[in-house]
Parts: sequence; C-alpha cells; structure tokens
Amino acid sequence: MRIRALVVESQPKEKGKFWLVHLTWDKSDSKPRVEFLPADEYVGKELDEVYPKLFERFGKVNIAGIGLAGEYLYSNSGVAFDDLKGRPSRFPGRGGLGAVMGSRGLKFIVVDKTDAPWVEIADKALFDQGRKKLTEALRTNDLTKPKGALNTYGTAVLINIMNEAGGLPTKNFSSGRFAGAPETAGEAIFEGNKERLGKELYNHACSPGCIIQCSNTWHKADGSEHVSCVEYESDWSLGANCGIEDLDIIAELIRLCNAYGLDTIETGTTLAVAMEAGLAEFGDGKKAIELLMEIGKGTPLGRILGNGTETAAKTLGVVRCPTVKGQSMPAYEPRAVKGIGITYATTTMGADHTAGYTIAPEVLSVGGKADPLSPEGKAELSRNFQSATAYIFDSSGHCLFIAFAVLDNASGFEGVIDEINGVLGTQYTTDSVSKLGAEILRKERAFNEAAGFTRVHDRLPEFMKYEPLPPHNTVFDVPDEALDAVFGKL
Repeated sequence: MRIRALVVESQPKEKGKFWLVHLTWDKSDSKPRVEFLPADEYVGKELDEVYPKLFERFGKVNIAGIGLAGEYLYSNSGVAFDDLKGRPSRFPGRGGLGAVMGSRGLKFIVVDKTDAPWVEIADKALFDQGRKKLTEALRTNDLTKPKGALNTYGTAVLINIMNEAGGLPTKNFSSGRFAGAPETAGEAIFEGNKERLGKELYNHACSPGCIIQCSNTWHKADGSEHVSCVEYESDWSLGANCGIEDLDIIAELIRLCNAYGLDTIETGTTLAVAMEAGLAEFGDGKKAIELLMEIGKGTPLGRILGNGTETAAKTLGVVRCPTVKGQSMPAYEPRAVKGIGITYATTTMGADHTAGYTIAPEVLSVGGKADPLSPEGKAELSRNFQSATAYIFDSSGHCLFIAFAVLDNASGFEGVIDEINGVLGTQYTTDSVSKLGAEILRKERAFNEAAGFTRVHDRLPEFMKYEPLPPHNTVFDVPDEALDAVFGKL
C-alpha cells in the first residue's frame, strides 16, 4: 500500500508533550505500520545534534522534523528534511509549517521505506522517452549542464547577476545594489572553497536522481565543513539584505537557521528590519548572530523576531516592511523587476518567487525577453508563469530549475509532459497542463477567499509605490487594475 498523505488530528492530552511517528511497512503484506513514540529526549535541542542520534537509533531512514522554532510555535518555523548526507538542511520553510506540526505535539516523522512499494509507472516506455528528452535538455544547457553555472557556483550565481541588474534588495530593501555582492556570490564561494580545500569543489545533488546538482557546501578556513547549503536566497537574505559581506558570518547564520528550524529568507528580512529599528548596525555580523541566538533561546525579543518580518516591523515601528500577506519578499526587488512584483502581490501564498518565476525572461532572457523595468504586459506574463508552475512543477514534483533548460527547448518541454503521462497514464498536452494549472490557482484562490483574503491583500507594501529604488530610481508603478486582472482572467 502506497501512502499519498499523512493526516494528523487532535492534540496530545498532555500540554507541551512531543511525539515521534515511526512509519514502516510490514514485509508480509506491504501494509504500513504507524507507531507513536515519546520524543522527550530530543526536545529543546538543535537539529544538527538530534538527527545523528535518530539515524543511530532507527537506521537508514528519512526524517521530517521541527526544531526549537516549531516547538515555540513561531510563525517563521519550517520542517527540516534530511539531505543525502543526513543533514537537517532541506526545508519547506515558508509559511510556518513547523508551527503546524508543533501545535499537534509532533516533533518528528521517521520513515523507514524498507519493504515499501514503489510508485507504479503506467507507461514505462513513454516515461523513459520523456526522461531522455529532459536529461538531454538539462545536460546541454549552460545553466544546468555538468560544470555549468549552477553545478559550479550554485544558486548563488544569481548574486552578481541580480546585483548588476539593480534588483538585489540591499539593507532592508533600501537599494537594488550591494557593494559587497562579489564577496558573497557563488563565484566567491567556489574560489573560497578552492583556496581552503586546495582543489576545485563542484556541487552535489539535493535528492536522488538530481541531474543539475546545484547544492553547495561552504568550508571553514581549516577545511572542515561549515554548512550546506548557501543557497542564493539564504546568501542574499542574511548577506546583502543585512549589509553583511562575510561568507563565514553568513554560513554561521544559515547553520543556526537549520539548527533551530527557521526559514532563512524570513530570518534575514526580519534581522534587516531589526537593524533598521536600531537593534544592530547594517553589516554587523556578530550582532546578527546574537539576535538570531535570541530566537533560539525563546527570549521575549527572540519571540518577536521568531514570528517573522511583519511582526517585528509592527512591534519595532519600522515602516519599510517588505511583506505580502504576512510573508516576507525573497531576493528580487519588485521596483527593479516588475513582473516578479506582480507575482509577489497576487500569488495565494504571500510573497513567493517560485510561484511564477518571471525572472527567467525579465533578467535571464530565458523563455523570451522582457524589460524588467516596464510594467507593460507583466500581468499576463505573471499569470502564465503561475499557471504553468502550479502544475508542471509544483504538482508533478519537477524542480523549478528545469525551466531554465526547457523554456527554450521544445524537446525538453515535451519530455516533461511525456514523463507526467508516462507515470499517470494520462494524455496531457502543453495546452491541457496549462488549463490544469489555472484550475489549481482557482482552487487556491477560493481557499484564500474563504479565509478572508480579498483583492486588497494582492498588493505590495505602500513604501514601494513612493520610495524610489537606487540605482534605477524607480517605484512599483503597476496599476491595481493590472494586479486584479491576474486572477480575474483565469
């Protein structure tokens, strides 16, 4: 029996009690077995200390768990999954999912897939055909091929690119350029590792079967591992957005986020708001680490910061609060890249670049070319990207980064559709998957409306409408009518 979802209901009878779910399959009948075990010995500890103990206890398993942030029920708390080396470093971090688990007293889900049934593929020949097309597209694209941009420099290759475009949010979204960008970019990570290890180090896979392999590792001066991964969003949020240009400081901030179970994007934007409020100077890495440790300790200040950017801004009286629907913006400045601003405003998930990555045509010239500073046609652009993303990437499980290789490669795009049809036994076409994506968005929208969201919530922060962003000195001038048209024409 295959499991499509786990539903956890009710709460522990004893308040503050945390449990561990151990999921296995019986070899005799391939049916799942669920066991609830006390998790007391793991509560209040950092995840990089706990995960090795869990592997020692349960063997070769996979783990989803919450850290201190989830225990404290912070709005900025994620769920930590182990990577291929067992590090608690892969997070669905946004939206406070850790607090959802924590509210149920659920500390860990430990899955032993031994004797579990595999996913059935309806048409193996068609699936293999699609897999080969997609693999060829990925291996021949400059961004996604072996020793290409992503495999060499990781996602942080975007630091210099976005900085040059004037769209790298800096010092709490007060500028689009950061003087220290070259010191923190993917190129600096590659060269820094080379110097510290005495050899070139290319990146690794985030999951089995990954072809792009863009996940990096930063090493200390003595050659020992510091943290994995220094992703673009983490690098920017805890770097440029806080005015910090020291990779060792950024790496330590990321390590602490992983250990506590915090989303790095939200953490960095929160620290930047705290800096603007006067709790630290921009660029003060030592103080940033101290503030982050307050979150881990659960002090009054730590609880304010642990509940994210919007809570911190309201509490500390900061007007420049870069959030939409309560969620902080990622590493692309909407005043310099108008299409991604529309995505931030209108996606049902709050500010989220992955919902409709218009950076591809606006900055990278992938899938066409669009002027990032112009608002013209961007509502349609964002709508199309959001619809395609909802099904082709989010629902099918494909990595968003394959878009770099398939948007301009018809065979690669066909390969994605072939894979989906091969697994499901469907007959989808490029047109039908776009319609499916639109249907998903309509359902998400209906959920939000039932929760009380209206068009008023599909807006960017007011300061972006009147505060010009250097170096282009532009504001977010997309009219409200264009924002309303994104979902109005689904």
